[in-house]
Parts: sequence; structure tokens; C-alpha cells
Amino acid sequence: MNVTWRLKSDGGVLHLSGSEINIRDEKSNQSVCVQFSFNMSKQLNPSYTRWTFSLDGVVVEPEHTYAVSVVNLPESKNGKNSITNIIIIPGCGDSRIQTAQMCIENDSLWKPHMTQAMILDKEKKKFFVVVGFEAAEYSERYQVSIKIQNYHYSHNVSKENRTSLNVTFEFGFWPLPQCEMLISIQPFFIRCKNDCQRHEKTIKECPYYSRTFIIKAVVGLFVIELFFFYFLWRACHKGSLNTSSSAARHQPEGFQMQERKRVLVLYSLDHPLYKNIVLKLCGFLAAKCGTEVVLDLLDSASLGAMGRIQWLDWHREQIENSSDKILLLCSRGVQAKWRAMCGDKQVILREDVHSPVGDMLTPALCLLVPHFIRSASFEKYLVAYFDNVCSEEDVPSPFNIAVRYKLMKQFEELFFRILDTEKHEPGRMNHIEGLSEDVYHQCPSGRALRDAIEAFYAHQLEHPHWFEEESLEGSELQADEPHMAKQPDRSHTVPNST
Repeated sequence: MNVTWRLKSDGGVLHLSGSEINIRDEKSNQSVCVQFSFNMSKQLNPSYTRWTFSLDGVVVEPEHTYAVSVVNLPESKNGKNSITNIIIIPGCGDSRIQTAQMCIENDSLWKPHMTQAMILDKEKKKFFVVVGFEAAEYSERYQVSIKIQNYHYSHNVSKENRTSLNVTFEFGFWPLPQCEMLISIQPFFIRCKNDCQRHEKTIKECPYYSRTFIIKAVVGLFVIELFFFYFLWRACHKGSLNTSSSAARHQPEGFQMQERKRVLVLYSLDHPLYKNIVLKLCGFLAAKCGTEVVLDLLDSASLGAMGRIQWLDWHREQIENSSDKILLLCSRGVQAKWRAMCGDKQVILREDVHSPVGDMLTPALCLLVPHFIRSASFEKYLVAYFDNVCSEEDVPSPFNIAVRYKLMKQFEELFFRILDTEKHEPGRMNHIEGLSEDVYHQCPSGRALRDAIEAFYAHQLEHPHWFEEESLEGSELQADEPHMAKQPDRSHTVPNST
């Protein structure tokens, strides 16, 4: 920024001793102040024009607003010899400053010239998307992502002195019905770092499939659906699940099922009130839904004898070889512990320290995430969060590809997943009485669950920084250590497969 000002050509000029210039950044409130001293003997300069002064080369930031004020010295009592202007610096998208070094290091001129190619491998029943783009001078790494409906895939790539980069994505045939996909490239420039502009491109994938392949895929899906509806019809006529109102009257606290389902519940001990919610949910699943619940708090004897990793791995193997499920209840602690595993600040919660078994979530994520990302294990996992006290932002990134259930609003849909039964069928919609958001609390176990949720919600309103208060650091952790239960921990060694 260059500042120029002229003095009035009147007798008052002869009484001035200098000028003071103040440039203040409205965003950061930082300021630069410069004083000029002079001694005027004439009203006009030797060229018989008004005296002119300049302040050159003041460094400013793009998209910042500056208040520039000039005052003559000595200052008048009425303040009339002061002038203030507001100057708005354009952003790096403005052609006037696009070529400035600061803007070049902030992604002002980079054009990725993105290309894509679709490769179909019928023998392996897979297709590949190859994304190519030109690398930038001031960005060493990039994140390339593809989004197909609710599925999101991403790869990180480094430049390594190359001028152009290629990233390959591998898919099965399931994305076939969705023709549109969004490709995005996020660079990491020197200045904008993790907040650089994404470059996106939408493409259509359907034209890349041959007509014969589409026909075969549709016929295959049709045959699979016929078998599915046949077995579902058989199950309904055998009375594996009675969803009528008469069944609800005869069995108010459970439902008749062909086999009793089992669910392993994973969660984070964020707060004593949240732990109570988890316990009440398990009670509701057992009493109202007739589900066998596996919870570390309810199996401390076996857990202490086997060790955390062995206990988790044993239950995982049992579930992998059956139709049972793993339910991940997401919360602030789940997201924080996942980010800590990815390199962020370590999280130690007060309830984990007080718990006899310690933090069970972190070893569970280490053990289960590799199995989750395999397509064969995908249907085994259920992801949910309590909408009133948690949010969808609490879901760790690997689980974004899964359906996220809001509890208790979508509990009925979640329970259909536990039963491996579809809620929506051609021409009808199944319904289980007593599980909807409006009526689940009319039974004793549901009422206890609702009261637990409301208690934690009220606590959050009164203590908006509750999560920070539950996190322990330094001296706090040492002070809480005597309260920890002393027992052997056999989970220090994590298997190589994790």
C-alpha cells in the first residue's frame, strides 16, 4: 500500500512541524504508525504546487480492511486537521494482485487441468477411475476424492518433483446405478495449508459401461431380489417376526424372532451421564427388543481375564461368523479419540481413568477399522448417535460411507438392520409398534432411556464446555491416578494385523 497526501496551500502550512500516518488492520487490530518531520518556509514547493508527501511499501494482506488516517502536527484542538479513509485490499482472485508472490503461494494461478479415464475389467468384475492433473509449484501434497451419492473415497498423493500426477480408484460394480460422480482435488499450499480452494469436476460414469454389461448386472440384481423376497416371505410365514398390533399386545416387552440377535456396543466414556445413556439403551435393546447385548461394562470378569484386545477380537470373530452386529455409538469422545489416533492431541477422559477397564474405544478402533473397510464386513457394522446430545460431526471419517442413524428418531430403522429385515417392501412398509420416537418411552426401559438423554441434554445446556472439563491433563491426571482400579492389562501388544 502506498499512501500520498498533500498539504493545504494556506498560511497554516508554515506553522506545521510534521504529519503522522496510522494504518490499522481492522481484522487483526495491528497498526503501523509513522511520523514525518518538516519545517516549511513557503506555502508552495519550488515547483509552485502544493507540498506532497508519500509513504511507500506498507505490507498488507489480501482481503483485509485497513483504516488509514493522516493528522498534521501539532494537532488542532478541534481535530479538523485529521483525515481517515477505509481501504479494502482485493483478494488473490483479483487480476491486480494475482501475480504477487503471496498470492502465488496461496493458489492464485494454479490450474490443475483435471482429466479422468474409466477402465472396465469384466473378468475381475471391477472398474477403475484414473484421475490426472498438473502439480503446482508451491504445493507438495494433494488429496484427491471421489464422491458417489453417499459414498466418499479419497487418496493422498505427494508431488515428489513430478509435474503431473495420476491417482487410481478401484470400485466394484455396486456404484453402477449412480451415473454421476464428483471428483475433487484439494491442494496444500504454503500459505493456505489445510484451507486451500478445492477444484471440483462432475462426470457421468454410465456411458462407460457397455450395454451388455448393464443388462447382465440388472438381470443379476433382479435374480438376487427374487431370492431375497422369497426367503423374506418364508420367514414371515414362519412367524420369525410378528409386527402386528396383536403381537405387540401379547409381548409388550419383546418380539418373537427366529433367532435371538446379538449386538456388540462400542462407545466412548465421555461423561457419567452419557455412560448412563449407553446402559439404558442396552437395557431397552434387551427388554423391549429381545436383543442380546455385549457391553464391556456388563462383562468385566471375562474382560479382566482375557485382556482388552483379546476380548474385542474374540467377539469380533463371533460376529463375523454369524448374523450378529457391531453398533458404534458416536459422540464427542469418539471423534476426539479417532483424531488422536491420526496424530492430533491425545485425549484422556476422566471416566476412562475411573473405569476398571480403561479406554476401550481406542483399541476397538485399531482392531475393527481394517475389517470395516472390507466389503465383506460392511453390513456387520451399525453407526448411530443420539441426536439431542451428539451430532453427525462426531462420526469418524472411515464410517462416513455407512448409514448414520439418529437416535431415537431412527431407532426403528436401526432395529430392522439388526434383524437383517427390510422396512420397505414393494407395496408395503413394515412397522414395529413401540419403537418410534413418539412412543418408545411408554415402556419402563424406554422411559428410563428418555430420562437419561434428557438429563445429559440439560447438563450440556448448563455446562457448554463440559467435554473440555472432562478431559484430563498433567497434574489433573496425576491427581486422579490413585482412583484407578489396579488390575493386569493384557492388551499392550496389538496384533500385527491391526
